[in-house]
Amino acid sequence: MTDISLRLRVLPAIDGIDATAWDACANPYGCAGRTASPAGIGGDDERSYNPFISYDFLHALEASGSAVARTGWQPQHLIAETDDGTIVGAVPCYLKSHSRGEYVFDGGWAEAFERAGGDYYPKLQISVPFTPATGRRLLVAPGPDAAVVHDHLAAGLVELCRQHHASSVHATFLPEAQAAFLAERGFLHRTDQQFHWHNEGYGSFDEFLEALSARKRKAIRRERRDALAAEGISIHCLTGKDLTEDVWDAFFMFYIETGSRKWGRPYLTRTFYSLIGERMSDRILLVMVKRAGRWIAGAINFIGSDALFGRHWGAIEHHPFLHFEVCYYQAIDFAIAHGLARVEAGAQGEHKLARGYLPVTTHSAHYIAHPGLRRAVADYLKREREYVTAMGEELAAAGPFRKVLDEQD
Repeated sequence: MTDISLRLRVLPAIDGIDATAWDACANPYGCAGRTASPAGIGGDDERSYNPFISYDFLHALEASGSAVARTGWQPQHLIAETDDGTIVGAVPCYLKSHSRGEYVFDGGWAEAFERAGGDYYPKLQISVPFTPATGRRLLVAPGPDAAVVHDHLAAGLVELCRQHHASSVHATFLPEAQAAFLAERGFLHRTDQQFHWHNEGYGSFDEFLEALSARKRKAIRRERRDALAAEGISIHCLTGKDLTEDVWDAFFMFYIETGSRKWGRPYLTRTFYSLIGERMSDRILLVMVKRAGRWIAGAINFIGSDALFGRHWGAIEHHPFLHFEVCYYQAIDFAIAHGLARVEAGAQGEHKLARGYLPVTTHSAHYIAHPGLRRAVADYLKREREYVTAMGEELAAAGPFRKVLDEQD
């Protein structure tokens, strides 16, 4: 292990660090990314560009008032730097007063601890707010001292928990390698499932369909046809300069309408969309639907170097199968056309299975300060991991792909 002197400090806002310095740790190989190297502490994605851990995305969350102390997301970003001030590591960290907007649910833990007389909040959340997409959470610049930096950051999170008198530290949607690394340092390992589409080198959507069973193939073709059956419906894939303020106005209206029904209070502000549209337009795919001359629905996706990340959708008119077309099938079309390895379609949703999205295990790591709560959570997570594994195997076996390569249609 290299002998290196490091300092840790905490930023109360991400604008306390230079964007280039942050991105040198978060996405050191740039937007183009590179072929993944063998998984180290960083995980399989350490050489891939991930838009959500970029300075621009995280800064937009804070500058727009979406992820700030007032909304229960107080930034406490942990920074590691050398004696000469070079930043070599960072962790997107928030002091939380609730458990909303995380997609890894610990409400039961909070209720049990508070019934026993404990205070579950505040807690520390290591994540990208409102974003259930896997990516590195210990952001470390490449170099011979990377392992040491990882160690310092992990220890720093435990110390930060102590200083804030927090009950716990939760690192969510991180690569399995980072979850295992933290587990070796006293964190508890948790698993869950999402559904991702994998590109097996398909040359077209029809070629992808040929890999499915005849019944599923016919069902998807019918859904795509019926989604556009209403008179005047058209699909528009927008990116770059096409993302005008008028388009964002329409999409935000969809987000508010759908988010209010789904969550009670939508998390993101209108300003957030303007900021990402200004700074990340080439990394955004907005699939919008127009009917009778006005926008009626849309879905936002973010473009990584090897993945398309579907986030949220909204609509002010509802038509059969339109959600599947806009969120799932258009994403597959884009991934095939641009040679992306996968589509990550967000949290939950077993209905995605029939549409070619297969179960994938996601990982999180949890440091619980109180010994009694820690024992109870550890016991629960052992049983939960077994259930997630069994369910993943069952769902994969029920997938839509041909079971026999020479299946007759």
